[in-house]
Amino acid sequence: MNITRIGKKGQVSIPKGVLDRLGIEPETILLVEANDDGSIVLRPAGVYPVELYSDVRVSELLEEDRLTDEEARRLRAVLDE
Repeated sequence: MNITRIGKKGQVSIPKGVLDRLGIEPETILLVEANDDGSIVLRPAGVYPVELYSDVRVSELLEEDRLTDEEARRLRAVLDE
């Protein structure tokens, strides 16, 4: 068991051995959960980049997805079988 303390600013340091054991890297974002029994649970958060699309970018993506005439012809042939 490891011991740590809450600093004056409310910060908690997690012992390096615990971080190493769990494979948690520095700068990892953690979710904090307080349970009714007084326990505190820390979990690594899944953080994913988000791209906001402009109308122009949406049009570009739709254009890239459009089937060529040849692709559409081949698809219709397969579906009609």
